[in-house]
Amino acid sequence: MKILALEHETEQAQTADFGPYLAAEARRVWDLYQAGVIRELYFRGDRSEAVLVLECADVDEAHAVLASLPLVGAGLITFEVIPLMAYPGFARLFAPPAQ
Repeated sequence: MKILALEHETEQAQTADFGPYLAAEARRVWDLYQAGVIRELYFRGDRSEAVLVLECADVDEAHAVLASLPLVGAGLITFEVIPLMAYPGFARLFAPPAQ
């Protein structure tokens, strides 16, 4: 299942708080990318927050994967987790006309 994960900084997070965790965060993200769990990763164009596309069995697995990130463990970021499904609208192009 594809999962969209949108990062949000927590209210108490200060810019200086991130520094000690950034190398470990990059290593963990690299490991998850190499494992095929993180399929795509971006930063938003309007602010420094990540947007991840995950491949997980379900939303619970996605939450567990994201909890393994050092910045999440430190309470500096959280993720909004959105399950995705294939767009079904093209089927209307091939449906027989309504009578």
